[in-house]
Amino acid sequence: MASKYYFINILRFVLLALVQVLLCNKIGFLGFINPMIYILFLYWYPIKQNRAAFIIVSFLLGFIIDIFSDTLGIHAASTVTIAYLRPAIMRFCFGVNYEFQSFKLASVPRIQQITYIALLIIIHHTVFFILEVFSFENFLLILKKILAVSLASLILCILLSSLFSVKKE
Repeated sequence: MASKYYFINILRFVLLALVQVLLCNKIGFLGFINPMIYILFLYWYPIKQNRAAFIIVSFLLGFIIDIFSDTLGIHAASTVTIAYLRPAIMRFCFGVNYEFQSFKLASVPRIQQITYIALLIIIHHTVFFILEVFSFENFLLILKKILAVSLASLILCILLSSLFSVKKE
């Protein structure tokens, strides 16, 4: 049973990295909007797994995206940040319920799931674009990029998570 979960996570890792690098990085909507859907891997990653392993896997995902996007570690820094903050984000979105063994992301209300993925995206993009621009003189540019790319990423992530989620009967 455990090997099934490892296989699913490896498949998600590879597919999301490939889709990000080969499709999403090439969109360039309005000249600067490239949705970042690989964050779904961090959203779907099992909650009860080893936290140190999760942070390392998050770093590897960001690093692979960096290699193919030529972004000098910005994706890696952003993914490690949200991997590190994930317990606090989950506590904010789901209360202490997520700490119980029976907690499943699919069993919580959809609005809490959307809040959770939205916070992951906004924190990731805030770190990413602050590091990318690296100047608060361009605060409005940073804010514009955070808002536009976060909205595009959120819409695509919600659509993809709805498409690939397990339906409750």
